[in-house]
Amino acid sequence: MGNVINLNRFRKRAEREASAKQADANRTKFGRTKAERSAQETRADKAKAHLDQHQIDREEQP
Repeated sequence: MGNVINLNRFRKRAEREASAKQADANRTKFGRTKAERSAQETRADKAKAHLDQHQIDREEQP
């Protein structure tokens, strides 16, 4: 007789490894550092302020 092995253990290990591999791919694809996020937010705020400065206020005429 051979040794009895638990196939669930191997299946779960394979699933964990695949999940870790997918998570690593997602981090590289979607992840940004805190510095990148803050820089993007700063650029967006600056662009919004620039557009607001060039807005023409018009009074409604009756």
